[in-house]
Amino acid sequence: MGKRAQQGDGNAGPLLEQAVRSVLTAPEEGLDLALDTGASLLAASAGQWPAVSRALLGYADTAVGRCWSAGWRPADLVRVVRRGLKPVHLALAADLIAAEARRHPAAGLDRRWQEQLRELEAEVWWPADEQYLGAFAHRHRLDRFALATAVLELLRSWGRLPPIAPVGPAPGASTAARRPTGPVTGEPRMLARIRALLAKAESTEYPEEAEALTAKAQQLMAQHSIDEALVAAAAADRNTPAALRIGVDNPYEGPKTMLLDAVAAANRCRVVWAKEFGFCTVIGFDGDLDGVELLYTSLLVQATHALNKAGSGKDSRSKAFRQSFLVAYAARIRERLTAATERTTTAAAAGRHLREDGTEEQLLPDARLLPALAARSAAVDEEVGRLFPKLVSQRVRVSDGEGWAAGRAAADRAALHGRGEIHN
Repeated sequence: MGKRAQQGDGNAGPLLEQAVRSVLTAPEEGLDLALDTGASLLAASAGQWPAVSRALLGYADTAVGRCWSAGWRPADLVRVVRRGLKPVHLALAADLIAAEARRHPAAGLDRRWQEQLRELEAEVWWPADEQYLGAFAHRHRLDRFALATAVLELLRSWGRLPPIAPVGPAPGASTAARRPTGPVTGEPRMLARIRALLAKAESTEYPEEAEALTAKAQQLMAQHSIDEALVAAAAADRNTPAALRIGVDNPYEGPKTMLLDAVAAANRCRVVWAKEFGFCTVIGFDGDLDGVELLYTSLLVQATHALNKAGSGKDSRSKAFRQSFLVAYAARIRERLTAATERTTTAAAAGRHLREDGTEEQLLPDARLLPALAARSAAVDEEVGRLFPKLVSQRVRVSDGEGWAAGRAAADRAALHGRGEIHN
């Protein structure tokens, strides 16, 4: 692990702060000049480069920590960089996040925060902080000026981010400020069972079997939510809704958001879209959130595969066809998932319980079930109002009848596949 920055960096610290301040406050028409001036100062001397390196990683503690305090999380910062900058900035972003993470023991980070760090592969790979910039430049074949420019562009991107609604505790938050957002006992086994169903759906060549497996996965998710609600009601559990962010980006960000909302609604969650930042916030109880993220990701990939096979001739490649296809797909998925949830809820109210292996057992009906589910839905609505007091609805238009018909047909055949993206 790299050694932390030490005191005594001479003028490098103030020089870096001056360069960053100039870039942050520069208007767009003066940005190139501010970047060139700041990068020239930082890269002027090979002798001061190690001190600049130490100063940068020390400054990351402040810059990145400020983003955490403003509600941003590791995946959010990387998403911002991916949308507006280049691969070299992504590599820098992961390293600065890793450098700041040295301040916090793993036990002080919530589950999803740790998962994001692992997914980003945010690790300290450099031997010592004064060697970081030199090692990074060698790894990415950059000269000092080009690397200093990239550093300033990244810090400008992060430094201009506004505060957003937090979706969990920031690193270092006091124990009293933390809300219970960890998974309940047994949740990993349930998710493993759902993943197994989806893997089987992916491998089958028969659409009818894939559709049945998709519906069964949703029924298991619904049963898990019902079980959690009853356990909480029996224990007078004061657990409150949590939230997570899921990236939703172009192309076709509107239909993608509709699909996420369809999955969330079927699992008693709510979605709020932040279009300017390329993500949606999903609000719900923690176990439901895990299922929503899993099912949405898989259905989005299924939509990609179906879209690439749909339509006739060049019309199926038009933007109108593809937009209409995805809107119809999301609308039909909403119908299917809602029906699956309603079937499971009706059965549970009659005392029929869906086991993790997919079989049913008959239990005594529990009169607390429907009030408990209603209370959880109300709690989610209340949390949405607290986090987002000002919400605006938005419509998504369709203009291609063939695309609409093809999208609904594809949703009827929907299975869950591996990860992928929709391209123009």
